[in-house]
Amino acid sequence: MWNNHRALDLLAKSLFAMVAMAVLYEIGMQLIRPPLFPIKEINLQVVQGTEDNNSQLQNVTYAQIENLVRKEIEGNFISVNLTALREAFVKLPWVRDARVNREWPHGLNVTLEEHQALAYWGSQALVNTHGEVFRVTADVDLPVFIGPNEASALEVTQQYRRFNQILAPLQQQIEQVMLTQRYAWRIHLNTGTVLELGRNEIEERLIRYVSVYDHSIARLNQQESLVYVDLRYPNGFAIRLPETMQGEPHKSAVKRET
Repeated sequence: MWNNHRALDLLAKSLFAMVAMAVLYEIGMQLIRPPLFPIKEINLQVVQGTEDNNSQLQNVTYAQIENLVRKEIEGNFISVNLTALREAFVKLPWVRDARVNREWPHGLNVTLEEHQALAYWGSQALVNTHGEVFRVTADVDLPVFIGPNEASALEVTQQYRRFNQILAPLQQQIEQVMLTQRYAWRIHLNTGTVLELGRNEIEERLIRYVSVYDHSIARLNQQESLVYVDLRYPNGFAIRLPETMQGEPHKSAVKRET
């Protein structure tokens, strides 16, 4: 073997490659270990919400962020686990999404998007402006959405916006939108009136309500606040007044004027 120059040459090259790899490995390990390349800066950016152009934190506190940074950042600029750090930010209350990336030579860029609360989801959660259900502790004045399941929150959110557009001429505000298990729609207004829309032609029925309100329903409402308006009739409405709620429901038709 010792007279085989080709074998000796191959052996020498193999040993050199192994030594080089070991040296490179050790250099790499030294680079990723503190105190080399320490993280010195955290640059925070807040994404603007869909319905709020304020780019400042509204619900997440800087104390929460500082506490998370102290607990979750391990290693240095090279070795820090960006995926784990992002997941830690997303777990903060009110954080909808987060992005984390490096900025050479010793900084991290953190972009946070907060939930923008649009309504309560029942009594246990909130709905954001994207129609997503999230859970935080909150005490704010918001409408209430009710649906057969959390997956229906997006549909309820979309209809809420459309209902608000239709009701805008009357300056009546929605306090609750309900989508029942049978997928029928019901609206509670700030005037104390409940609008029964049913399952079909719901927007058309609400448009009809708005179109005749001033010269029909409003006259009754001036005498006594309406408790319930059933819009599921093809050519009119069924109206329930407060005193009739205690006994047998009384219906009076309000014909649509053409």
